[in-house]
Amino acid sequence: MTVSEVRTGADGVQDAYRHCERVVREEARNFSYGIRLMPGPKRRAMSAVYAFARGVDDIGDGPEPACVRLDLLDRSRRRLATVQDVLRSRADARALEGHPVLIALADAAARHPIPLEAFDELIDGCEDDVRGADYKTFDDLLRYCQRVAGTVGRLSLGVFGSDGRQRAEGLADSLGVALQLTNILRDLREDRLAGRIYLPAEDLERFGCTLALDSSGRFADPPRRLDELVAYQADRARAWYAEGMRLLPLLDRRSAACTAAMAGIYRRLLENIAARPSAALNTRLSLPTWQKAVVAARAMSGVER
Repeated sequence: MTVSEVRTGADGVQDAYRHCERVVREEARNFSYGIRLMPGPKRRAMSAVYAFARGVDDIGDGPEPACVRLDLLDRSRRRLATVQDVLRSRADARALEGHPVLIALADAAARHPIPLEAFDELIDGCEDDVRGADYKTFDDLLRYCQRVAGTVGRLSLGVFGSDGRQRAEGLADSLGVALQLTNILRDLREDRLAGRIYLPAEDLERFGCTLALDSSGRFADPPRRLDELVAYQADRARAWYAEGMRLLPLLDRRSAACTAAMAGIYRRLLENIAARPSAALNTRLSLPTWQKAVVAARAMSGVER
């Protein structure tokens, strides 16, 4: 039985894609603005990629004890292996029944050269999160960013297609790093409340910060030092955006628009954080819906590059 022949009730391929697209609409407030610009078949494939990645990420950030989350991540790894076995005809597609995300992902990977093995690196990164990894240097953090975000860029390229695959993969990695650095700044306080610090220890020492929290849950470091720390990290992220955006000329128009929209939204978020570091350190900043729509429209017209 092939993937496309799994059509029992809610587990049919089209229903599976609809499930993934619903996940994107409900969970991917920034990602969805880019993915809407893709033609239908690629949009559905990207939804499947996102839905599986989102499931892995949600496990890593979940409230369960670490041992439970590690077991769930291992289960995701095994399910990914089942998808690969189905595609290699080593397993019957009925093994995917009851798992709409897996059905959609298998169908997408049968239609596009999606490097499913990259998901293993994403799971590795989430396991680092669960185990409470710390980052002494930027190189340590860079490896983490490449695992949890650069991999998604490479998976996306499998759907997009590109000129010069090896060069495109390197640039997709760079753009993924930029997006993840932005996420880290946006979620600095939220992550700290959860006991996680992603900024490298060498940077904290450089700016005389500890990211300790006071009794009200706010950062206890002097505001000026925190502002300087955020400014330094924002400059670093800008450099990765500058490198990563060189990917766009290697993509077709719609894929470039999708990428430009997502990157544009995150770049604007980064600039908001850099302009108001004290606000970013005390709340989770986001762009208003109208601003995201403007970025998406500019991306489709080719202005947002």
